[in-house]
Amino acid sequence: MLPIAAFLVFLTLETHAAPKSDLWDHWTAHQPESTLAPDYQIWSDFLRRYLDTSNSDGIHRVDYAGVTAEDREGLKQYLLRLQKIPVSRLSRIQQLPYWINLYNAFTVHLILEHYPLDSIVDIRYGFFDFGPWDEKLLQIEDEEVSLNDIEHRILRPIWKDPRLHYALNCASLGCPNLQPESFHPGNVESLLNSGARDYINHPRGLRFENENDLLLSKIYDWYADDFGDNKKEHLQHLIRYANQSTKTRLESFNGDIDYDYDWDLNGVSR
Repeated sequence: MLPIAAFLVFLTLETHAAPKSDLWDHWTAHQPESTLAPDYQIWSDFLRRYLDTSNSDGIHRVDYAGVTAEDREGLKQYLLRLQKIPVSRLSRIQQLPYWINLYNAFTVHLILEHYPLDSIVDIRYGFFDFGPWDEKLLQIEDEEVSLNDIEHRILRPIWKDPRLHYALNCASLGCPNLQPESFHPGNVESLLNSGARDYINHPRGLRFENENDLLLSKIYDWYADDFGDNKKEHLQHLIRYANQSTKTRLESFNGDIDYDYDWDLNGVSR
């Protein structure tokens, strides 16, 4: 018999429901003519040092165990500086990479603060919490902000772009890859597109179990409304980024769809 605590964790994983897109009006403010541009070089340098993109399975992994005390503190201080940026004074084109980079860098910081651990869902601030996402751990423009706020109350409702799901990394093997460079206005479109292609053409995003059974990432279930209003529109989204062989199978697919997700930590194996 499972211990009660372990059973409750299992139940939470099985019944996890993603938050709906729900606009936080404060963050709609922006200045179209602003020339302010945040600097993401420290985050780029961190990724260059500690993100392993050479794994044969195609999943990018972070060398959490290898991060030096100096670089851990450097990332922490950098995140504090990012939180002091007057986001409402940025242009919209600058705000998008700001939120993506902040989300991803802060997620890595959280893992480092609690490492070693098996999964990000092991980080809890309350007994029934599912991971750290609801905790108000960031302070921006005198507002307390959570990771879920960034994703579901800022990015999703303001930009309304399903490709954002391929940009945010939740430190799990089932998640779209953490990109090996920071986002900025000059590369955000290409990274969103390449992120979609990489994920949809990888087994953790999409794979056929047989001719009549398609297994998709739970991302397409949790955020179904972002990918279309019905099964046909969901498949059209996948077709748009699929390679030719997968595209051909999707175009004629009329079987059952199931969903799966791997919450194991995206850390380098040692």
